[in-house]
Amino acid sequence: MADEIVELAGVPVLVCAADGPTIASEQDALDVIGQTFAGAEIVAVPVARLDERFFALRSGLAGGIMQKFVNYRLRLVVVGDITGHTAGSTALRDLAVESNRGNQVWFVDDLDTLAARLS
Repeated sequence: MADEIVELAGVPVLVCAADGPTIASEQDALDVIGQTFAGAEIVAVPVARLDERFFALRSGLAGGIMQKFVNYRLRLVVVGDITGHTAGSTALRDLAVESNRGNQVWFVDDLDTLAARLS
């Protein structure tokens, strides 16, 4: 499956394929952001596409990637189960909780949850 733009609750979302290239750097994030110029407002990235360093907050990768999305005024949604990562990191768990209170970066279990949140 390729990355594709779909409409969820009336909002254009770039849904990244789980089997696509790993997002392991800020440049990789910019490559994904480049696909949004066809009109997406949100980028939904499966957990499987994110390099493991994204979930190790001290690496700085998550912060750098999230900042790229903020800079381009796009919302980032991490889609999938992150409990394996949050079990060993209260900082990551806190980041997910705080992010979900805002409007810029969300962590959701699946696309149905995202669609419900957008409604």
